[in-house]
Amino acid sequence: MNIHIDPTPKASGAAAALLGAEKLRSVLATGQDANIIVATGASQFEMLEALIKEQDIEWHRVRIFHLDEYIGIPISHGASFRKYLWERFVSQLPYPPLAFHALNGECDAEAECKRVGELISEIEIDVAFIGIGENGHIAFNDPPADFETQEPYHVVDLDDACRRQQLGEGWFPTFDDVPEQAISMTVSQIMKSRSIICTVPDERKAEAVKNSVEGEVSNLVPASILQNHSDTEHFLDEAAASKLSR
Repeated sequence: MNIHIDPTPKASGAAAALLGAEKLRSVLATGQDANIIVATGASQFEMLEALIKEQDIEWHRVRIFHLDEYIGIPISHGASFRKYLWERFVSQLPYPPLAFHALNGECDAEAECKRVGELISEIEIDVAFIGIGENGHIAFNDPPADFETQEPYHVVDLDDACRRQQLGEGWFPTFDDVPEQAISMTVSQIMKSRSIICTVPDERKAEAVKNSVEGEVSNLVPASILQNHSDTEHFLDEAAASKLSR
């Protein structure tokens, strides 16, 4: 696990995108198609903006998998992660990707977990672009996270801290409007990725970052599991890194 600290969210996002792009080019240079996971949320704004500007990536040979989605939110809703990924990433690429496997939170959630789970089980993820939540979650695996399930996707209950974060970021008008459940990629599926690029800006994430990278590995701090991954790179701005002791 490596930690990179830059002065601003823009700088850390650009650095994360640069390394992720290098890894993607390396895979594509072998003649194989590439497979990536892409996260959403305010923490990924700068990284995604920089990633779509990276040159010489054959996006038509890249499959994109969706990390998580609220249950019951239509794609027209401002908080829809399908909408977010389409508007901020997929539609901004220089040409269409090989595939974009979005999660549909409006249909039978268990069936959707099975559908996309079968697709991701057929390939290996080359690069996972993820973040860390204020409560230490990765994807929507809130504490205490399930570290044991080997299913690729599952239905999860969102804890109050997670829902308050979504409200605080401005995605919903009131706390009661924040959904209580979501479809999420599992911890075990994220950990199967060859490389993980974890981008975490903002002082409000500082405690979660400290607990994730300096604390013990525990499902009470889900992102701490990344300590056990052989190729994880954390990209932090100075505010997110402000509570680190080293």
